[in-house]
Amino acid sequence: QMEPVESGGGLVQTGGSLRLSCVASGRISNIKSMGWYRQAPGKQRELVATIGRGGTTNYAGFVKGRFTISRDNAGDNAKNTVTLQMNRLKPEDTGVYYCNRVDEVVTIEGRSQFEYWGQGTQVTVSS
Repeated sequence: QMEPVESGGGLVQTGGSLRLSCVASGRISNIKSMGWYRQAPGKQRELVATIGRGGTTNYAGFVKGRFTISRDNAGDNAKNTVTLQMNRLKPEDTGVYYCNRVDEVVTIEGRSQFEYWGQGTQVTVSS
């Protein structure tokens, strides 16, 4: 299965913490990057954070200093786990959080990228 699987959403009060996990399996050697996006009601999906193959991270401005993305596939060549630790949560962080996987495949014909999305997990922050 190429689509990543998320877990860890829930309801938390303002100032609280949640930890989201995303597991990708199937041809993980092709993974170029993984990340988290979110979509609030009535709004477009937006980037939260990504982590590249080499460990480079990228964060949206509104989560810097509060969220941390990390990757763990040590000892398991069959899956890649990405975690989003969310601290000091705010009501505006409420939304469905989606895990994203971007694969890059290099052949004699060139490079191709493929993108996969998880089903999403609900995060609700009460005021």
